[in-house]
Amino acid sequence: MPMVTMADVAREAGVSVMTVSNVLTERKRVNDPTKARVLAAMDSLGYEVNLTARHLRAGRTDTVALIVPSFHDYFGEVADEIAPLVEAEGRHLVLERTSANPASEMESVSVARLQMYDGVLLSVAGLDREQLDRVRTAKPIVLLGERDVPDRVDHVRLANEEGARLATAHMIEGGARRVLALGCTPGGEHTMTSDRRAGWELAHRRAGLPYDERYVVPVEPYSSHVAQDRVRDVIASGLPFDAIFAATDVIALGAVAALAEHGLRVPEVVQLAGFDNLDVSNFVPPGITSVDPNHQGVAGHAVRLLHRRMADRDAPAEHIVAPVSLVVRGSTRGGH
Repeated sequence: MPMVTMADVAREAGVSVMTVSNVLTERKRVNDPTKARVLAAMDSLGYEVNLTARHLRAGRTDTVALIVPSFHDYFGEVADEIAPLVEAEGRHLVLERTSANPASEMESVSVARLQMYDGVLLSVAGLDREQLDRVRTAKPIVLLGERDVPDRVDHVRLANEEGARLATAHMIEGGARRVLALGCTPGGEHTMTSDRRAGWELAHRRAGLPYDERYVVPVEPYSSHVAQDRVRDVIASGLPFDAIFAATDVIALGAVAALAEHGLRVPEVVQLAGFDNLDVSNFVPPGITSVDPNHQGVAGHAVRLLHRRMADRDAPAEHIVAPVSLVVRGSTRGGH
């Protein structure tokens, strides 16, 4: 069956194509009897409005993309906070996943892809500052994540170093002297793991305690299973430790399993703290102390910056470091 056009509707209603267009777009007032005839003709002929085409002609799609490395854990909880804020502005949120692949991240901000959205929130995990500086687009973009980004681009990141410092210092206050930095990496370019490693180191320095690079234990790829294996390796090596700062709660869950296997009770023998304050951390006995990254605050900053950029493309870029806090549970002994 051939597609019904506005011209078909106009003939059926006995009006001009422009009148049909005015009824659909509501750009100009159409008297009620004429409007009723047009709507009746549309219903009789089965005319369907191509909203996508109309929005593209108007320069908008009423959709915002949230592009993240994965849909799990931290990113899923942030998406839950962002969605209602976007919907409150009359737009829909679309999720895309990059698996932290630089090529996928670059493709997500290509000219062709961006035509589908009014704006993009991109959580950067694979692209570096130089690659990001090559991105040029007429569409509003706000970057999320811990990478260094060009000054001209709006950016929201977490206070990773401060969060790690809070968690490590809390365990030191509880008597810890040999704290593993599980899932962290050495310094260098700003990344989530290097910044959290720096916070672990800072807590030791402020407490006047030595720190040993043997206690920095990478976890690659990031998963509870790999974290469990790394803790098993440390125990088998004989390296003494009495606390673990896990770079994420997912890493902390693997540590809990490894410690339980070896009869190392938490927090009596080994204290444990994570980062992200995932819901599951409240239900794993004895409850995992964790850095709360303030998902609601991150979402609020990100959506506010995107709306501002949509309204004023020439506004100066903002770089926001979202504050964090420590949620103390049963896995540590330090004071609140």
